[in-house]
Amino acid sequence: MKELNRLTYQFTESVIRMMTRVCNQHGGINLAQGFPDWDAPAELVEAAVRALREGWNQYAVTFGQPRLRQAIAAKTEAYNHFPVDPDTEVTVVCGATEGMIATLKALINPGDEVVIFEPFYENYGPDTLLSGATPRYVTLYPPDWRFDPDELAAAFNPRTKAVVMNTPNNPTGKVFTRAELEVIAELCQRWDCYCVSDDIYEHILYDGAEHVSMASLPGMKERSIIINSVSKTYSATGWRVGWVIAPAEVTAAIRKVHDFLTVGAPCPLQEATVAALELPQSYYHQLQARYQRCRDLLYAVLEEQGFNPNLPRGAYYIITEPKELMAQLGCEDDFAFAYRLIELTGVATVPGSSFYAQPERGRFQARFCFCKRDETLQRAAEGLRRLNRA
Repeated sequence: MKELNRLTYQFTESVIRMMTRVCNQHGGINLAQGFPDWDAPAELVEAAVRALREGWNQYAVTFGQPRLRQAIAAKTEAYNHFPVDPDTEVTVVCGATEGMIATLKALINPGDEVVIFEPFYENYGPDTLLSGATPRYVTLYPPDWRFDPDELAAAFNPRTKAVVMNTPNNPTGKVFTRAELEVIAELCQRWDCYCVSDDIYEHILYDGAEHVSMASLPGMKERSIIINSVSKTYSATGWRVGWVIAPAEVTAAIRKVHDFLTVGAPCPLQEATVAALELPQSYYHQLQARYQRCRDLLYAVLEEQGFNPNLPRGAYYIITEPKELMAQLGCEDDFAFAYRLIELTGVATVPGSSFYAQPERGRFQARFCFCKRDETLQRAAEGLRRLNRA
């Protein structure tokens, strides 16, 4: 048989979703994959039912239902402080995952390079390779997950087409500051490249952290691509409705790629997503309060049990560095630790190396998610405390 696409040999399947399967096999508690174990807001569910009954059951407008694009534009302008044209600058896609690959396929030409901060959400590297670009990785250093401006500057060159970032960040919980964004923006303008920003956790913030959208910075709207979704903020990860906001010329290219990738996101769920974007401000305050309670609960247990956790300022993940605990359990690396952990405690996590281009950097790390009900986190805490008796 003839050789398969060589690019597919350069990355593995999703480790996050693999750990969910392992968790299910053990009947464990899934703190690996980042989906809430509660339902979406009742307003969304009712809007989805209403859309189905009203007949929104055929193909949607390929690049997004008009009402949804208008709602996206209005909410983005109100929250992120930059104007958006719903007709020429918004593309509705099948989740942020499709949004990222559609964007990169629209941007990349052979020989281009893409700068990626690591640890990174595991799709970014494969998406870059599948788009035909060469990734250049820049490290975020714990405990505050800062980047070295000199290392970042060294990653840019005439072949750089884009920098990919995620704020708040998965897996670290880092929220990029305005000063850090200004450093990135200056490099984008100096090297005439784009910033692709995954802002899916923009409303999940703690301890006074502020989300600043790259497109709101001077000189950056014309070179920023913002990716977002209904999944995280509105607890609807299974809906697969996301959007990409980009300058009109870039949007035209993204829409072409999107059309031939998926045709369009689910029509009734697009109509229902309008209800999400029209929720009152009280919804976001309640969401942050809930997640802060979840964060503090899990963080305290991880600290108590010697996982050496890093306190996140955004998103709903905690990166831990349990090197000593791994040694006590006889685990040589993060994968061995993840398997051993679920055997001893029933708690599934994600090996840290899956978030790095050089796996050695995450060999002694593990990521936990806390987007779970209090009772789920309490069960996880009980399981983790069994380590004292292992």
